Amino acid sequence: MKPFPDSRQTGQTPMRDWPPISVIMPVLNEERHLREAVMQVLDQKYGGPIEVVISVGPSKDRTQEVAEAIAAEDPRVVVVANPTGRTPNALNAAVAASSNPIIARVDGHAMLPSDYLQTAVETLEETGADNVGGIMAAEGVSPFEQAVACAMTSKIGVGNARFHTGGEAGPADTVYLGVFRRSALDRVGGYDEHFQRAQDWEMNHRIRETGGLVWFQPRMRVSYRPRPNVRALAKQYFHYGRWRRVVSRTHQGTINLRYLAPPTAVLGIVLGLVATPFFWPAILIPVAYVAAILAGSALTGRQLKPAALVRLPLVYATMHLSWGTGFLTSPRRLSKPRRPEETATLQDLFGG
Repeated sequence: MKPFPDSRQTGQTPMRDWPPISVIMPVLNEERHLREAVMQVLDQKYGGPIEVVISVGPSKDRTQEVAEAIAAEDPRVVVVANPTGRTPNALNAAVAASSNPIIARVDGHAMLPSDYLQTAVETLEETGADNVGGIMAAEGVSPFEQAVACAMTSKIGVGNARFHTGGEAGPADTVYLGVFRRSALDRVGGYDEHFQRAQDWEMNHRIRETGGLVWFQPRMRVSYRPRPNVRALAKQYFHYGRWRRVVSRTHQGTINLRYLAPPTAVLGIVLGLVATPFFWPAILIPVAYVAAILAGSALTGRQLKPAALVRLPLVYATMHLSWGTGFLTSPRRLSKPRRPEETATLQDLFGG
């Protein structure tokens, strides 16, 4: 087999064999779904060798026992420990324990289509990308989950991110999960373990900054189960906003209007409510937001059943306001410490 081509090379070497793939799975409290998720990986319609590395955090259920049982049954499965329980640490531990030139990240509750890995490798070969990924296809069961799934595939809910809303194949800032060349992970030093959330976006940024290509492939569609209630959804989006702010502090110039919309909405609503007793027209700001959410829900939720549709405005508001609040209140103490050489450079520039 010829070497798998690097995305920064100008020429492409045709693949004659399917390269071996290492699938890395960071898991924590995944007893319920882990076996099915691993079986979907091992049963992929893929012509090359597959190994699965499960990185297990300190779970409160039987995740460790289930993972070890799967490994005992199939020599293609390896289990490694992740004592911290944090996702980026789990991913790095799994990468270190893997052995193949292609690394595919899969979550412990992800449901992959049977041609997922084949499509990924074909896309890597055709595009020369360092990382390819597809659509986070949110699918709900309960009315609330169905409302969240609708919001997570709508531009009103998540902006124009193609891995949420779909679109044409092409270069992207980031993608869902990801199938990587090991050479790219080695080049950027893997996942940055400082980032408890947003570690995928942050690493894809470094891949692009070092000359690599991140590619969105809509044929790679992975089923995703949304959060089941308002509290869980609010917590999820609060931390998304909080850590996206940390990323923006670390990598200057990575914030655009899409990311600023939720914190702007939060500030506008708070300002309007505070100012209303002194200047009554200020109430029009939160009223306008509510009207926009209701109109947007009517527009995007036309295919929902009534029980899900009536929950959609609450879901949109929860996602927007939680993300925006997390972004605005993200504490400086979460910022990544600067390396000594960076601090020295700043002292040279600004003095002291």
